[in-house]
Amino acid sequence: LEDTFLSLFTHILLRHLTLNTDHGDILLDYSKNLVTEEVMKMLMELAKSRGVESARERMFSGEKINFTENRAVLHIALRNRSNKPILVDGKDVVPEVNKVLDKMKHFCQRVRSGEWKGYTGKTITDVVNIGIGGSDLGPLMVTEALKPYSKGGPRVWFVSNIDGTHIAKTLAELKPDTTLFIIASKTFTTQETITNAETAKEWFLRAANDPSAVAKHFVALSTNAVSIPSTSLSQPFFFLQWVGGRYSLWSAIGLSIALHIGFDNFESLLAGAHWMDNHFHTAPLEKNVPVLLAMLGVWYINCYGCETHALLPYDQYMHRFAAYFQQGDMESNGKYITKKGSRVDYSTGPIVWGEPGTNGQHAFYQLIHQGTRMIPCDFLIPVQTQHPIRNGLHHKILLANFLAQTEALMKGKTADEARKELQAAGLSGEALEKLLPHKVFEGNRPTNSIMFTKLNPFTLGAIIAMYEHKIFVQGVVWDINSYDQWGVELGKQLAKKIEPELESDAPVTSHDSSTNGLINFIKKHRA
Repeated sequence: LEDTFLSLFTHILLRHLTLNTDHGDILLDYSKNLVTEEVMKMLMELAKSRGVESARERMFSGEKINFTENRAVLHIALRNRSNKPILVDGKDVVPEVNKVLDKMKHFCQRVRSGEWKGYTGKTITDVVNIGIGGSDLGPLMVTEALKPYSKGGPRVWFVSNIDGTHIAKTLAELKPDTTLFIIASKTFTTQETITNAETAKEWFLRAANDPSAVAKHFVALSTNAVSIPSTSLSQPFFFLQWVGGRYSLWSAIGLSIALHIGFDNFESLLAGAHWMDNHFHTAPLEKNVPVLLAMLGVWYINCYGCETHALLPYDQYMHRFAAYFQQGDMESNGKYITKKGSRVDYSTGPIVWGEPGTNGQHAFYQLIHQGTRMIPCDFLIPVQTQHPIRNGLHHKILLANFLAQTEALMKGKTADEARKELQAAGLSGEALEKLLPHKVFEGNRPTNSIMFTKLNPFTLGAIIAMYEHKIFVQGVVWDINSYDQWGVELGKQLAKKIEPELESDAPVTSHDSSTNGLINFIKKHRA
């Protein structure tokens, strides 16, 4: 595999899969990868030997594959448009899923039609989703991606950070009598969310001056029925414990999505994900898009030592896509303990990052092209734009850049090519030779190209599900639990111990010297 891509291309056929849907096609071109046909066969055999097919069946049948929390993993049930029974502990969960969806649909219709009124009799113009992690990143990403489908819906805002700046700046833009707050928390004990919710409620009551008005402006999304009444919030929308936070946008957590784009479009989002679920569940491994993406990732992480993976959507509406899958991937597969409780002796989940094209080209692509680290990249783009301004000129330029980048990363630029360019620019002699090595590109930088007809709710649902299943496959290969997140808990536990120590001005000595110094600096310099 020391040969260039071009050398490999003389021996292989084009490697791509086209998925045909009623809402537009999706193309995966994985030709520009450092793999031969023999390597691809080996990777598929690895997937089989690590039990990907049997693990897939266990997930779809409702087995408790989240073994550290003794839970099923059934985000697939949330978008099960076929209504085929899915059993957990012998009980079909699909009727309960549909019950929640029906409640969401009815509520969305009332809010969007203007039937649902605030305490002054005015309609709702703004919706604020207060949540963090999976209760924020998914709805935020999707509502941004599907802005063109939001006609007739309220504006949406998202507050996640415990930093008071986030909620203060948001509330400053809103009117209490036309704002609806969604308090989204799986446990309803998350400190950031509950604190922000209480702040929002105080702000609201300063205007309404009537606790009974809260019911018209606050709704709760949770799995925890016990904690909700103590918050004086009404209108609870529940979902079940087997809904993982970072896979929850398909559940009641997606209420802000449905309010913004309308429930019909939300159902189309679910349908796209369900379509991809069926593809993942039934397609043979060698023609299975999530499996191919997963095993190529394993190849680069475990055989080439790659540590990061870039997601590069060439669509401004997808500007939060990489941030969403930072959590989806890194919280799922950022683990070093196997199912048997031993430490892995190989690398697992990559660092996931990225920005929309072409912005990234003028920021970090330099490192991808000529840096010392190999960074596998996924390039994503719709063929049709939502805004064909100037006869499509902008999108034509965007498409050209998309195509140019993957070709440039594959081919690079040889010294001979660079020399000819410099000579054509009038350079020669010592000046040319001095500049020449800086103008050479080694190439052989691997990329996947993911093209789709248009970014619509169905296609977005399918693409999100595609990456969800990719993450699942990699977790199976690495023998880790992709569905817990114990790494989130430790810092939260320590923060609860430290918070009371910040109340007085007395110096602390109860921590390590570094932490003591940081706490005492705060005490000395706070207003």
